[in-house]
Amino acid sequence: MKHFLRLAIVFSIALGAANAQAGASQAMGYTPKYADGFAHFDYVNPEAPRGGSLDLPAFGSFDSLNPYTLKGRSADGLGELMFETLMASSLDEPFSQYGLLADEAALAGDGLAVTYHINPAARFADGTPVLAADVKFSFDTLRDKGHPQYRIYWGDITRAVVVDERTVRFEFAQVNPELHMIAGQIPVFSRRWVEDKEFDKMALVEPLASGPYRIEKYELGKYITYRRNPDYWGRELNVRRGMFNFERVTFKYYRDFTVMLEAFKAGEFDFMHEYNSKKWARDYIGPKFRSGQIVKKELPHSNNAGMQGFVFNLRRPLFQDIRVRRALTLALDFEWSNRNLFYNQYERNDSYFSNSELAARGAPSEAELALLEPFRNRLPPALFEQPWQPPSTKSPASLRDNLRQAKALLQEAGWTFRDGALRNAKGEPFSFEIILAQKGFERIVAPFARNLAKLGIAVQYRTVDTALYQRRTDTYDFDMVVSGFGQSQSPGNELMGMFHSSSAHEEGSRNLIGIDDPVVDALVEQVIYARDRAALVTAVHALDRVLLYGEYLIPHWYIGSHRVAWWDRFGYPETLPLYYDPITWMLATWWVKKN
Repeated sequence: MKHFLRLAIVFSIALGAANAQAGASQAMGYTPKYADGFAHFDYVNPEAPRGGSLDLPAFGSFDSLNPYTLKGRSADGLGELMFETLMASSLDEPFSQYGLLADEAALAGDGLAVTYHINPAARFADGTPVLAADVKFSFDTLRDKGHPQYRIYWGDITRAVVVDERTVRFEFAQVNPELHMIAGQIPVFSRRWVEDKEFDKMALVEPLASGPYRIEKYELGKYITYRRNPDYWGRELNVRRGMFNFERVTFKYYRDFTVMLEAFKAGEFDFMHEYNSKKWARDYIGPKFRSGQIVKKELPHSNNAGMQGFVFNLRRPLFQDIRVRRALTLALDFEWSNRNLFYNQYERNDSYFSNSELAARGAPSEAELALLEPFRNRLPPALFEQPWQPPSTKSPASLRDNLRQAKALLQEAGWTFRDGALRNAKGEPFSFEIILAQKGFERIVAPFARNLAKLGIAVQYRTVDTALYQRRTDTYDFDMVVSGFGQSQSPGNELMGMFHSSSAHEEGSRNLIGIDDPVVDALVEQVIYARDRAALVTAVHALDRVLLYGEYLIPHWYIGSHRVAWWDRFGYPETLPLYYDPITWMLATWWVKKN
């Protein structure tokens, strides 16, 4: 599937020869950067030494070795280290793919099918060849028995057809500019992994896939160690050269982020990606940092920051009135939090596509208005005239003024203060719960809760175990949570699982909000079926405006760099990719320095 940092969408396919260098390439709306026969990606070191070990942290626990089902929590690293796809994405282009398991690709002239030829050298970890039947089996199994998100994401792929032993064709229900790219991202595994077992109950059966690593050992909930496969078939491919250089990779699990940080400083693992601004400002200090034993850096990126916020569960009657949602949004004082809690490290999210050209800015353009006009009677008039803005407490505004506005909105919605609490006409108090997965977020919720208390609203918040948190979010058993909606540089089918009504009641979907709106549905479909990049950008802008004016969450904040620290025993390429997750990038391209 598209990763949340997943890059792009392309409509042209360049064909290459069927050899070990995998010549197929494809990109959405532009010519791929790398020509046929390229030697390696620019953001790798092709001469990187191999060997040594890497220890990484993981949060919470795990009870499954199957990353593709709704049940359980799978171990970190499985998807990145063990499973491969027909095509590999480039990290320095919006959305380009190059042959991995496939060495040829052909898009049908009518756009209703794509055909892939599998590299004859491709092998699973047990030495058996990767065949078209395995690709079809993987697709059918994930669609029919895997996580529900696959049925949504692959909704327009009608079937996979085995053409011959090493050729597979994916057929589409309708023309969709990115479906052939999506087909290239389907995880492939051996039929022998599953055989006659029930896929959704295969928790502890070691995967049989084609990637560079195999599981060496693990202890549920504590650690998992992968060892590089000495017979890995793809180590000399151009899309793998200079990559996956560690002999062993271990993920160690921690249930508390403070404990995790102290373990890092004690040398229990090698690399830390820090999300907490306070910790970054105050805790990454000491002799080991001053001496250079531990390196601390902010690495720039060009990722689409998407949206993060306090998410309303619209399945709860309490949050179904837009005036109530806007009132609660007015109670969050971002400027105070940024100054007092975040050390001024953040920018406010003001778009579901923050930090990118996809964020709606200014008044709607004529092209956007053409998409929005049919829904004028369903949308607020202001949407057609001005951009949505998050509340601010910058002068001349103030928290006091914002709370006055919030009080007025709540009164309009039927909530009045009496008997020591904000109550509705039935006398029921306004109260709700925020569940958290990270204890460090409690200090951020506390001032928000205090502001709500001034309105007579009682908020409870608590941090729960990660397994419980996942179970409750999968089943939508919450009032409010902190969540993010990460976006690629070129959004598409994944929006169905985030915002479309078809996913609103699908257990385990990313539509945590429960959006079930025909206007949002129509605009999501406009994005997915956009004929070119310009049409896609226009449709995303229109969708962004509708989501923002829907007041579906209370926007948070983002940062335009990765805050990372590591023990100084590693080398990494001089050229950074543009669009990347630091852990995934490190796993793929770093190496242990020679003494």
